[in-house]
Amino acid sequence: MNGVSFFRSMLRIMPHSAHKFLNTTGRGWLLVSLFLGAMLSSFGVMASPSVALFYGSNPPLDELKAFDVVVVDPDQPGVAPDGYRHKNSELFAYVSVGEVQADKPYYRKMLPGWLLGDNLSWGSKIIDQSNPDWPRFFSEEVIAPLWKKGYRGFFLDTLDSYQIGAKTPEEKAAQEAGLKAVITEMKRRWPDAKLIMNRGFEILPDIHQDVWMVAAESLFRGWDARTRTFIEVSADDRTWLENQLRKAQKDYQLPVLVIDYLPPKQRQQARDTAKKIEDAGFIPYVTSPEMNSVGIGDIEVIPRKVLVIYNPHETNNVFNTEGLRFLGMPLAYLGLVPEYRSVEDALPDMPLAGRYAGIVTWLSDESSNREKYAAWLLMQVDQGVPVAIFGHFGVGSEAAMLNSLGLSYSEDPVAHDLGLVQSDPMMGFELPIQPNSSGLFPVRLSGDGKPLITLGSADGRRYTPAAITPWGGYVLDPYTVGELGGVDSSDRWFINPMKFLVAALKLDTSIPVPDFTTETGRRLMMVHVDGDGFANKAERPGYPFAGRVMVDDVLKRYQLPTTVSVIEGELSTTGLYPNDSAALEAIARDMYALPWVEAASHTYSHPFRWSEAQHGVGNNSNSAEGVALPIKNYTFNLKREIAGSAAYIDGRLTPAGKHVRILLWSGDCVPTEEALAEVSKDGLLNMNGGDTIITHSRSSWTNIAGPGLARGNYFQVFAPDQNEEIYTNLWTGPFYGYERVIETFQMTESPYRFKPIDIYYHPFAVTKAASLKALSKVYDWAKQQPVNMVYVSEYIGKVLDFNAFTVARTAHGYRLRGDGDLLTVRLPLQGPAVDLTKSTAIAGVAPGPSARYVSLTGESADLVFGTAPAHVPYIESANARLTRFERTPGGINFSLKGYQPLSLTLDQVHGCRLYDGNTLVNPTGQANDQFHYELNEHESLSLRLDCST
Repeated sequence: MNGVSFFRSMLRIMPHSAHKFLNTTGRGWLLVSLFLGAMLSSFGVMASPSVALFYGSNPPLDELKAFDVVVVDPDQPGVAPDGYRHKNSELFAYVSVGEVQADKPYYRKMLPGWLLGDNLSWGSKIIDQSNPDWPRFFSEEVIAPLWKKGYRGFFLDTLDSYQIGAKTPEEKAAQEAGLKAVITEMKRRWPDAKLIMNRGFEILPDIHQDVWMVAAESLFRGWDARTRTFIEVSADDRTWLENQLRKAQKDYQLPVLVIDYLPPKQRQQARDTAKKIEDAGFIPYVTSPEMNSVGIGDIEVIPRKVLVIYNPHETNNVFNTEGLRFLGMPLAYLGLVPEYRSVEDALPDMPLAGRYAGIVTWLSDESSNREKYAAWLLMQVDQGVPVAIFGHFGVGSEAAMLNSLGLSYSEDPVAHDLGLVQSDPMMGFELPIQPNSSGLFPVRLSGDGKPLITLGSADGRRYTPAAITPWGGYVLDPYTVGELGGVDSSDRWFINPMKFLVAALKLDTSIPVPDFTTETGRRLMMVHVDGDGFANKAERPGYPFAGRVMVDDVLKRYQLPTTVSVIEGELSTTGLYPNDSAALEAIARDMYALPWVEAASHTYSHPFRWSEAQHGVGNNSNSAEGVALPIKNYTFNLKREIAGSAAYIDGRLTPAGKHVRILLWSGDCVPTEEALAEVSKDGLLNMNGGDTIITHSRSSWTNIAGPGLARGNYFQVFAPDQNEEIYTNLWTGPFYGYERVIETFQMTESPYRFKPIDIYYHPFAVTKAASLKALSKVYDWAKQQPVNMVYVSEYIGKVLDFNAFTVARTAHGYRLRGDGDLLTVRLPLQGPAVDLTKSTAIAGVAPGPSARYVSLTGESADLVFGTAPAHVPYIESANARLTRFERTPGGINFSLKGYQPLSLTLDQVHGCRLYDGNTLVNPTGQANDQFHYELNEHESLSLRLDCST
């Protein structure tokens, strides 16, 4: 073994599905050279799949899908290929061939004579490979169950273990023959299985044709399990191993994986080691010995998740926490996905470096287990995980912790004659900084760092309530959020939260950010209707039902993709208005027959307060009147509310082929986790909640909600904007108030595009002349905007894809992987150009507010920066989804599918011609190299830009 330790952890791998297509164009001979260059470059990438290994519990599968091959422990709960499938990434199962642990189910079926001895270092039994029954037993008892679970790739470990017990050449030969029989039997039964051998150099000459990849660990950096120390591999050991690996490459044309070990916090050393392995010609992966952290290979995953810590003693509902109310939007814009955790719960004990972008805390008092929390937080700081602290440290005046953070705590009373000594430009963002001793935590930055506020007294005392530090940063009360006062007493930021988070979490703002507000270069727009008031009477002659006015005067007038829900308890014969049921259902059938209307449910009894309705005051119509509609003889039931209401709509209201896809939350829009689970079980999407209502008179980012909230294993998607009820002061007036949503749309577009446009209202919005006029004004304004219309179901898909989207750094740019719903990433307005000839699955780039919006063409893309050859055509923007895209030597071929007559802008050279099938499409406008085109149809499958002449 030459001192190189066994690769002892459980592994699993996936094949590299290289769907690289040519992404180059030009003119004349340049076209051909670029085409061939891209082809050769693509083949070079395909030859070396990226590989990750993770054996710990709760593997971060979202992040790991950036790798082509992910090796996992198949015995970990919740880990299975069927729940992971991705076009470009696949799970492989770790399998121990040479040893067995006594807790394995198949161990009890093995006979004592099948064992060769013990491996005392690992507490396992060494298997006698020479036993003639072992190959069959291994295939049936070990591999077959994994194949049934969906695994198609296997990492075969402990292939050298027999050397502990086999001493003579004859004994070794017998063991090696048995190992070869095991692999031969596997391939006989499962010819398509991909096998990765950990070492096994002695048997490789005879079975190399059955092997997909060879692996070995510790080429440069290793782990000594006996002394539990990290080691640098000696030159002799490295030379021996490298010779074996090069033989596998040269003689058998096999890719070679090398795994080295370093502590998780040594990220830069891991990058350097991975680069050395790659420069040596091997596939690198550098990780922790326990294989429970996200390591670094030829790509490096950029962590996007953050832990947001809150104190449950401050609120009994995460919806009311400052971490959700105030940080949801800034975190999302920065591309971060929050995981909200109570400070009183067990906090993660696995390595966070490489898995989380950082930790954000917002506490207003100290934790009840402050010593334990302080120790946990300091451990994360020691591991190099950035920490951003809002409000309070949560540990009281724990001097040891504060000193470790480079802070000094004063036991003396806070001085009252405070003056502002210094203030950073990121302070005073929405409220001016005023010296305030009330509630001030008396700390001073005594170590390295950058003060954001310094307050001082006449006697020389100094306080630093906000600072950026080597470990992250903090901003303490009362300088987080305050009230403006006067007529508008809404919250305002003292600090620019995005700039603070960037600085404290050490974020690289040049990294692409997945974006759910934009597609094909244009801002998204949607319309959705909650069902309340469908049975109300409009204030006009004849007093028609609001549902009828909405269908005739709004939905038929503005033929835009619209998601409309109804409340079964308003329409059905078992509901509140049985005598009107026939008329109301007829109106609903007319509505759902409109091709541009998507069906949704707004529940059966419209719970006003979900938790109380489910767990609270009672279930009969009288006692539950305050928490849901008082439907006679109804007992509250989640399945009846969700699946039952959807079945009612599908069975009585929607035409054939159209089904309810969405549950729009009612009332307080704070569903229980059980309600979210019921929606998921019923195969429905969900939306509503969030409180985005920024206007000129409420001009604070605190009034912009994030995209949603994870609740256990489920996710609630928030409505992008609020409905007319909020703008009319809960329908008390002014009834034209909803026209102010235009301010919201404008203020969430500039200076940053925080939100898509969402026209969101209830049927009762058409009952008054003023409210209907306001709604029409909103529609008319929105129709003039350069948008890309989508249904709510499509937007929900983008938000969910945002949560799981993976960005990984490569040698030349970034690898981008999602589920195919979110097809936009955002780049800074200033920065290196995107090289469209070397990038793959990139359709184009569009300018936007404070950013560039890059359009992707599928689930996986490679973004490369550089100086592209001149005159490379691309799609700048369109009002439709890009369903096909390919570069050719003579231009681009693509397809678009939208909901309005197609409108698109291409960046092209003069002389290029656009064809729709065989029909020439003339531009309707031009500005420099920007050519604008209009088509009558909503979908075109055969668009072709020809630049070959």
